[in-house]
Amino acid sequence: MATNKLENLLKSNGNGELRALVKRAQSMCALTAALSAALPGEFADSIVAANIRENGELIVIARSSAWAARLRFEADTLNRAARSTGASVTGVSVRVTQSST
Repeated sequence: MATNKLENLLKSNGNGELRALVKRAQSMCALTAALSAALPGEFADSIVAANIRENGELIVIARSSAWAARLRFEADTLNRAARSTGASVTGVSVRVTQSST
């Protein structure tokens, strides 16, 4: 049973669950890069990750609370950048990473 499940995860024909997970991660990485590129230079490393929920809400994860505050002022820019990737965005939410560093 476990072997069958692993086989389904690793299918190379593009239908495996792992393939879908990798594709989703690549999409999130591309979105994060597009958002970072749309911001002024000093914001280059302020975004840790970004995602768009099923309801269209753009979630941006900031490196610190200070960066989160600054990114909230850039919500319109973030919204436009996300839409330029083809995403349908209904709103922007900026959060702070839970990093232990």
